[in-house]
Amino acid sequence: MYERILAAIDHSDTTQRVLGAARELAQLSHGEVWVLHVREREPAGKVAGIMNIELPGEAQQAVDAAVDELTRAGVKTFGEIRHTIYGYAAREIVDCAGEHDVGTIVMGSRGRGDLAGLLLGSTAHKVIHLADRPVLVVR
Repeated sequence: MYERILAAIDHSDTTQRVLGAARELAQLSHGEVWVLHVREREPAGKVAGIMNIELPGEAQQAVDAAVDELTRAGVKTFGEIRHTIYGYAAREIVDCAGEHDVGTIVMGSRGRGDLAGLLLGSTAHKVIHLADRPVLVVR
């Protein structure tokens, strides 16, 4: 189950805890980790096209740093960046997990309250409902 792990990262405070959990699981099973960052783009209207929410290079820096950290810890690690429209990150995470045949998805929760999560939706909540494999949500 832990031979192939997908660690979904973003720019939140939980990223280090996600990487720590993925590292520990991989070390237990002598497995490998796929570090994924989904770069969401905000539709800005027909004239303006699509705006990126994060600056160019931020996603690559985050993935490179995560891959380097896990590799230094002795874990075979790969990095990937995917692009999607805002609100579809969960689908990209689940699709990536299937394509790499991972046994477990590790991701963070931003800790929104129940009401905010209900109104705004939660990527972690969506992944849990879409995934056909275990999901470890780190807080």
